[in-house]
Amino acid sequence: MQRLPLSLAKQVSELTTRALDLAIPKLRRAAETNLTFALPDLTADERRKLINGTFQSVARTLLALARAPRITPANVHELISYEGLEHYQAAKQSGKGILVATAHLGNWELSAYTHAYMTEPMHVMVRPLDNPFIDALVERLRTLSGNHLIYKKDAARNVLKALRANRAVGILIDQNAALAEGVFVDFFGKKASANSAFVKFAYHSGAKVIPGFAFWIDEKQRYFLRFYPEIPMTGDVTEDTQRIHTFLEHVIRQYPDQWMWIHRRWKTRPPGEPPIY
Repeated sequence: MQRLPLSLAKQVSELTTRALDLAIPKLRRAAETNLTFALPDLTADERRKLINGTFQSVARTLLALARAPRITPANVHELISYEGLEHYQAAKQSGKGILVATAHLGNWELSAYTHAYMTEPMHVMVRPLDNPFIDALVERLRTLSGNHLIYKKDAARNVLKALRANRAVGILIDQNAALAEGVFVDFFGKKASANSAFVKFAYHSGAKVIPGFAFWIDEKQRYFLRFYPEIPMTGDVTEDTQRIHTFLEHVIRQYPDQWMWIHRRWKTRPPGEPPIY
């Protein structure tokens, strides 16, 4: 996909995710369960279209990652532009760092990668992929534009170190958290376990919390990287985690086919509730 002409590379990325859909049917089943659980008013056809959109969004993300070496400071603006950069810049003025609350929404790989070229490199928290060979490849691609990776096992020390240096740290906040790691919040009208570490980083550092996502605009055949106004922290872990997820839900509802519905987001249930998957 990196070496092919763009039109052929797009076809390969779409065929790859289509094969993924067929080869691992549990992904589509998880998405069906999620949509039935979280958006019960959707028809079967509407659910099918949303799930297809999820796989198309994954295909665009895969394509962007593969072609990362072809992106340069000179051509990056042909692919993506900003909306709301002033919110990021205002947060930077605090001098205490920025926690970018992001998600598997739009193109999470492209957002940090291109931001490094358009404004400045940032730190990104990642989980090592299960396949060490693919992990090494992806790690190399993610850092080509100057970004720094923070692995979860070293997260606390390295995140706080970066924030003390007034750096930005991007963290994916939308995944299911184990019972011992999270707090329950309302997410699409259902209880979801969300990791509380994000808001605790904000408390310990005084960093500003800024949501940011790279959305695909089909009519323009390009992305825009949108930063939103700061989400103030109150100091209450559950309340602040809820604030962030309420905002995330609002944004997902605007771009529902660009969120990772194939993730088992509601896997951890409150004590006494049966599993949904």
